[in-house]
Amino acid sequence: MDSLAQGLLKELNVETVFSIPIFGGIKVPESVVVTWIIMIPLFVFCFFISRNLKVDNPGRKQLLLESIYLKIYGFFESLLGEKGRQYIYYLMAVAIYIGVANVFGIFGFKPPTKDLGVTAALAILSILLIEISGIRARGVKGWAKSFAEPLPIIAPLNVLEILIRPLSLCMRLFGNVLGSFVVMKLLEQALPAVVPGIFSLYFDIFDGLIQAYVFVFLTSLFIREAINADE
Repeated sequence: MDSLAQGLLKELNVETVFSIPIFGGIKVPESVVVTWIIMIPLFVFCFFISRNLKVDNPGRKQLLLESIYLKIYGFFESLLGEKGRQYIYYLMAVAIYIGVANVFGIFGFKPPTKDLGVTAALAILSILLIEISGIRARGVKGWAKSFAEPLPIIAPLNVLEILIRPLSLCMRLFGNVLGSFVVMKLLEQALPAVVPGIFSLYFDIFDGLIQAYVFVFLTSLFIREAINADE
């Protein structure tokens, strides 16, 4: 158990890779550097798949890409509805980032989502988008009035919900990613070396993608609730 506790503390520790000597020194954590590394293959991939796209007579590669894009777009559209189409691209970008960040662990990198600061930032951005979508759909007056519905007495609870939602999104993503680390350490102590390796692939790939799905799924539901509150 001591090794598990030490390993957990190591995972929770956010190491500083280097400092930028401006404004008294800006510390750049490992999660930021890994995010930069993640951006490189994503940029290269997007660059090559977007070359030579055609309006007429598209090739097989383009047809496959369009099919995948339409399925993902259709999934988010079914969650958000017609009013929420403008938020689909943000959610697609977040899903790709979280999914790739979680899977990146198989290459020996520490996933950025193991940094509480990263998951908190993602959650705060999502909640800001949720509230902004509500303001854009109902106006400032309608948005403010919604806190007193269905009864004015529960207004403090509705306001408190704004703070609870990002905490819920943040801790769900952070906790599940960190929880997989704890399970893996327990398996390494209880089972032969081969079995933990198989489970490691599961947690690094399948479970990592599931966490990306859950995060954007819940964000989509909250956005739909915000823009359709009057219906």
